[in-house]
Amino acid sequence: MEISKDMTIGEIVRQYPETIEVLMSFGMGCVGCPASQMETLEEAAMVHGFDVEELLNALNA
Repeated sequence: MEISKDMTIGEIVRQYPETIEVLMSFGMGCVGCPASQMETLEEAAMVHGFDVEELLNALNA
C-alpha cells in the first residue's frame, strides 16, 4: 500500500513508523500531538506550508 494525502498523520505513523524521520525533516513535529489523529497529510501540509506532492514523494520513497 502507498501513503496517500487522505491518510491521517496518526494512521501513517502507526502503519509506517519509519516515516517519522521524514515527517520531522519537513518540520512536522505533529507526529505525537493529538491533532495528528484527525488531521490528514494534505491538511497538515497546508498548515505547515508544504507541497503535499513533495511530501508524499518523500514518504513513499
